[in-house]
Amino acid sequence: MAATPQLSVADQIRQLEGARKLVLKDVSYYPQVIQATLPIIGPSSQVEFRRWGSEFLAEAFATPAVPLSSKETLSLVVLDTLKSLVEDPKQDVLVLRSVIQAAASIYPLAMRWIINNSYDSTTWEKMTAIKTRIRDIWDTAPLTVRICCVKFVQRVVLAHTSSVNPEPRRGDPLDISRNMVPLNHPALDGDQLEAEASGLLDRMLSVLEDDARDVHNPLAGRMQQYVERLVRSRADIFDETGRKRAMIDQASAVEAKRQRTATLSSQPQIEITPLKHGENSLADVFTFTSNEGLRKFSVSETIPAPLAAKISVRTIAQLDTEILQRAIDGVRARLAAFHEAHQQPINPETAPLDVEEDDDDYEPDYYAAEDTEQLMNKLDSSPSDERRDLQAPVLGALALPAFKLPPPPTLDPEQAARVGQGAIARVFGTMQTLEEPTTKKSKAGLNRLAASSYDRDSWITVIARLATRANAGLDEITVKEEDSTLALPTVSMSDSIREMLYAYVLEDFRKRIDVAVTWLSEEWYKERVQQRFASSPGQSHDVPANYEKWTLRLIDAFLPYLHSQDRVLTRFLSELPELTVSILARVNTLCRDPSLVNLALTSLYYLVMFRPPVRNIALDTIQDIWTEYEDARPTAAKYLQRWRPGFVDAAQQATQGTGSTPVGTNGAVVAT
Repeated sequence: MAATPQLSVADQIRQLEGARKLVLKDVSYYPQVIQATLPIIGPSSQVEFRRWGSEFLAEAFATPAVPLSSKETLSLVVLDTLKSLVEDPKQDVLVLRSVIQAAASIYPLAMRWIINNSYDSTTWEKMTAIKTRIRDIWDTAPLTVRICCVKFVQRVVLAHTSSVNPEPRRGDPLDISRNMVPLNHPALDGDQLEAEASGLLDRMLSVLEDDARDVHNPLAGRMQQYVERLVRSRADIFDETGRKRAMIDQASAVEAKRQRTATLSSQPQIEITPLKHGENSLADVFTFTSNEGLRKFSVSETIPAPLAAKISVRTIAQLDTEILQRAIDGVRARLAAFHEAHQQPINPETAPLDVEEDDDDYEPDYYAAEDTEQLMNKLDSSPSDERRDLQAPVLGALALPAFKLPPPPTLDPEQAARVGQGAIARVFGTMQTLEEPTTKKSKAGLNRLAASSYDRDSWITVIARLATRANAGLDEITVKEEDSTLALPTVSMSDSIREMLYAYVLEDFRKRIDVAVTWLSEEWYKERVQQRFASSPGQSHDVPANYEKWTLRLIDAFLPYLHSQDRVLTRFLSELPELTVSILARVNTLCRDPSLVNLALTSLYYLVMFRPPVRNIALDTIQDIWTEYEDARPTAAKYLQRWRPGFVDAAQQATQGTGSTPVGTNGAVVAT
């Protein structure tokens, strides 16, 4: 069998260029192509492949066509390759340039990743090693590489300092700054980041203060002129003597200013122009300026309404009384003109009888209208032919039939469920378009208004109450037909909403755990109200236990995704309105993974310390963990020694006496 001919370097580069053209046409192929080419462009590859690969990576992370989420995922894949390429002391200059450019694009993505995923310290250590290597070769590398180092340092400085435009709706999505770093972040310290940025910025700008500049450089003259202009500007700013006027000039200027002010105060300067022809808005009525730029200027999206109200009140209070009165008169005149221009003319066809359009002196004659009996008497006294001719139209006009709308079509349970699903989906669509709150607001309680601010939290409250309160007690649907009751399949709209809430929380349970707490609190409150109603005299019906059911479903769903440094479990358990033995038993199952033992015990101990009503069942769960899992006994014994020392002593004595630990199903020691 003949051997496969070995392709030359040029042929392989040509194939790689074909893959490059493919991703330029469709950026969705970038993940596959990058992962496939990483082994080819490693540090041990030929220089041609390294040049192509490093340039391809720099282009991939710099293009705006690739979504940021994809770039963030790909950056975790290529960090090892970039680190090995940049740390090679004999690396090719072109390869080094492209690697540093790719690292400059990746650094903000890596910083945002470590901000949101503090447990992944390995990724941040790789990025730090790349940054250290670039900082070391900054001064000794060739000029083209030094320019790339400056670009990388620029991205580091921007990421380590506070942003000047922290508004997320108007800023760049890549605007990663110190503002995003939490105060208690385990891997990042805001003060250290800013100190490092200051040092790098001083080092980058030190070239402007170096006295050893190249005087033969063609741009040296222009640079010198620019520096001298900056020096003169600085001197002008701090030199106050050159800008002060003589006393005589100041006195004359003040006198002229007083005269001009007096002239202006004697005659209010305000221009009230008539409204333009055609349609005018309410804003046009209260606007006096003719400047189109000022007329279109609006601060409704930038200044909050309370602040705008304070500014308006203070401004009006400082206005001259005559100017304010003239403005009020102008608005009144405009409103009167607006009202006169929009008066409806009299329609001759619909106007009362004997009324002309221009007859201003018309006064109608008021008399009592004839009733039906008077008309019938006139018909009886009239001749028979006349009575026959008038009776039909008169009686027909008096006896108008009643108009009724046709009844709406009946909906079967399937159609009603389908329409309800569409309505719920639209509500969820509206809620998901709103931004998540940047700061946590205090809750007003279960009796608060559901939608008072129309933000994401208000819509979540509305949806949760639709699921819990809207049809409480109406989950079963029956129809009576011919003295028999036909039970139809239950169409529970509440369960449909609950399923959507369940899916919405699990899409990003770490950020949306507050949504779960709000929803489950509404479930708990509804059950307590129904139980109180069911216990009243004359009432007897079962209350569905939706609170515990959906709480257990949520815990079972996100427990497999927890890691050792997660705080979401402790927060979730501490904010739930009620904890049961079944809920805490789910925490017991975490100890099957030795890396999650401390997380489970710490969450339970938090409940012991700060939630006294559930202290006993939390200690029972810790006892069960001590009994079932040997890896958890040192930590569990430390907690139990303080709160239940008798259990630990009895268990140790039993272990020494029999070689085993006799315990009950609830973790209590059985007497022997």
